[in-house]
Amino acid sequence: MSNQKSDITDDELLHHYYQDYDNKWLGILLPRYALLLFGVCMKYLKNEDDSKDCVQHIYLKVINELYKFRVKNFKSWLYMVAKNECLMRLRSAKNGTVELNETFLPEAEDTGRKEVLMEREKKIENLYKSLEKLKPDQQQCIRYFYMEKKSYAEIGELTGFTISQVKSYLQNGKRNLEILMAAGETKNT
Repeated sequence: MSNQKSDITDDELLHHYYQDYDNKWLGILLPRYALLLFGVCMKYLKNEDDSKDCVQHIYLKVINELYKFRVKNFKSWLYMVAKNECLMRLRSAKNGTVELNETFLPEAEDTGRKEVLMEREKKIENLYKSLEKLKPDQQQCIRYFYMEKKSYAEIGELTGFTISQVKSYLQNGKRNLEILMAAGETKNT
């Protein structure tokens, strides 16, 4: 089987994992995305050691939490987990001892990078403004699911919603959020 590991698709590995919840399947799947994870972490954290540490933390998070979700597209899901982990680290660093202007703003001569950072900041601001415009039930479910990585059951326990209500609020909230964000981007251009 060791020669055939590369022949197994992500979907097949996920299927095997969900059948027996054996981490050996993740041991085949996760290394495929090591470079992607490292790239995402470098993009946000801008530090090689911090990025390597973050990748390891993401691996542990996936191993400890994947069983809670029925993931259909592993690569997209993993990318979102990595992105959210990086953003949480940046937020906690920002609230701690790191000054925004010292760490995240580039030197004056690096105007191209500065524009990219400012554009990213506009998108994040648009996300939060759009999130505030959602109905409270949708907003609450979106925050718990995507930002705090809570499962449907955990969200149900925290809110009193049924699992089908949670799924509905997430589906409708995500769709509405995308519409609001697109409208916000159009308004800003």
